[in-house]
Amino acid sequence: MRRVFLFGVALAVVGITGPSAGAITVPPPSVTPVPDVVRYNFDGTAPLADVTGHGHDLSPVARYGGSLTTVAHAGGNALAFPEPCHDEPCPRIALRTVTSTDLNPGRRNLRYGASVLLAPDETTKGENVLQKGYSARGSQYKLQIDGVAGHPSCVLVDDRRPEINFAMSPVSVADGQWHTLECRRVGPTLTILVDGQPESRTPIPAGLSISNRIPLSVGGKGSFTDNDQFQGVLDEVWVQIQ
Repeated sequence: MRRVFLFGVALAVVGITGPSAGAITVPPPSVTPVPDVVRYNFDGTAPLADVTGHGHDLSPVARYGGSLTTVAHAGGNALAFPEPCHDEPCPRIALRTVTSTDLNPGRRNLRYGASVLLAPDETTKGENVLQKGYSARGSQYKLQIDGVAGHPSCVLVDDRRPEINFAMSPVSVADGQWHTLECRRVGPTLTILVDGQPESRTPIPAGLSISNRIPLSVGGKGSFTDNDQFQGVLDEVWVQIQ
C-alpha cells in the first residue's frame, strides 16, 4: 500500500467494496445529472482542493494534535481521520471552506454524499461526514454516522423553523468496508442511499429552505470538544444543487 503523509503519521488502511444488505427495492427518485457544486477527491499535490474549479478549497482546523493522513484508495488517495480516543483531551480536526452562498441550496433540489470506510470499533454517538449550518440556529444540511451501530443518516433543517428532518438507514456501514453514501432531497422527499440503494426516505416540507453563512465542513463541526469527530476514512465528498 502506498502511503503519503499529510498533517501527521500515515495509517495502514485497507477496505473492499461490497453491496449493502437488506436494501429496500423501491427505486430512488429520478434526477437529472448536473455538475457538482463542490467535490473533493483528496488526490494530487493539493489534496484539499475543490476539483470542480469553483474554488471551495478546504482548510484544516485542529486541536490537541489532531491530524490527517492520506491512504491509497481506488487508484488515488483517501483521507484518514484520527483514531478513536476515550481519554480527553482527544485529537480533533475538521476541514472547512470559506463562507459561500454558492453552497446554499435554498428551496432547490439537493444531493450530497461521500465514500466512507469505518470499522466496527470506530463509531460514536455521532460522527459528521459533511455539514453546512447548525440545527439549533439558522439552517442545515448534514450527512452523519449515528450511534455505536454506525447507521448513516441525512439531516435537513429549514431556515425559518428549527424542526430536524432526517432519514436514517437501517443498514450499518461500520463493517470495515467501503460504502458510498448519498443524501437526496427531491421536492418534499428526503432519501438516504447506501451503495446506490435507497434505504430510507421521509417527507419534508415542500418549501423547506436552507441558506446560512456557515462554512461547509468535512469530518467534524470544528476542533472543539463536542465536534462530532469522524474517525474513519473519507473519499469523494461532493455536493450538487439542482
